[in-house]
Amino acid sequence: MGTISKGDTMQIEQEITDDMIQTIANNAVREAQQKSLDNGIPNVYCKNGVMYYQLPDGTITMQDPFAVGELKERLDRLIAEQG
Repeated sequence: MGTISKGDTMQIEQEITDDMIQTIANNAVREAQQKSLDNGIPNVYCKNGVMYYQLPDGTITMQDPFAVGELKERLDRLIAEQG
């Protein structure tokens, strides 16, 4: 095999486009979101200053699931462990 010159390396680096980086980032975010849902943790979104929660069952709600119930208990335990 031949050697790769510095010019060849720069050409390879230039072929990594902004679209490729965006695609990689989008895929990573989708994977992280799915892992959260798989672990029973809602995904949280904000649009125009309004918070929306995607629950593991797919429901979208504006009610904070961390304010009551099992998720609040889990969050409180995590906070207590950190403090």
